[in-house]
Amino acid sequence: MQAYSRPMPGAVGLAPARQRDNALWSTAIAFALLLLWDATTLDLRLARLFGDTGGFGWREHWLTSGALHQGGRALAWMVAALLLVNVFKPLFTSQSRRERIWWLAVTLACVALISTLKRASATSCPWDLAEFGGAAHYVSHWRLGVADGGGGHCFPSGHAGAAFAFVSGFFALRRAYPRAARAWLAGVVIVGTLFGLGQLARGAHYASHTLWAAWVCWALCTGSARWLQR
Repeated sequence: MQAYSRPMPGAVGLAPARQRDNALWSTAIAFALLLLWDATTLDLRLARLFGDTGGFGWREHWLTSGALHQGGRALAWMVAALLLVNVFKPLFTSQSRRERIWWLAVTLACVALISTLKRASATSCPWDLAEFGGAAHYVSHWRLGVADGGGGHCFPSGHAGAAFAFVSGFFALRRAYPRAARAWLAGVVIVGTLFGLGQLARGAHYASHTLWAAWVCWALCTGSARWLQR
């Protein structure tokens, strides 16, 4: 199957320098907004909407645990497989080979970076907190290396990151398919947000874990996108 076999008629992309500047500004603004979020108590307030001393009622629900968590993981692997196929048999025929390779490589790099950050994190999941039936106490993820009494390794959200890693498609498509690139970006944001909401309802992650996963993926894609313009 060949999708979008040629650029959309009349679609004109932004100049590379302007694209780069817009991406850098958006990265910086999002970083500042995330710092403001972390300065509030909104993480705990949102978690309390779904959990209490008895735990999180949505933790094993078929929608959050089955469809959004297990099903979402399968979906991510399927899309990754399509990106691998795209390297050797183009699904977007006007893409360069450099763009196709970059798309797959940076997607995998995003997943690997999120996984590395999780392994190094001492932050535990909401369901580990004493107020939700666990044994841990809340400690900000900015207090690096400070144990909270729980299992740790929960920041940022690996599940939401598995969706946001595909934001790479926006950068890989925008030269030849600017409209498709914007549609891809919107789809990734929607799916990543749904994954994050599902994990929030389950008590698996705070909202900030999802937001930071999105930022890390966006920042990595922005920083490495210059390679596409060589």
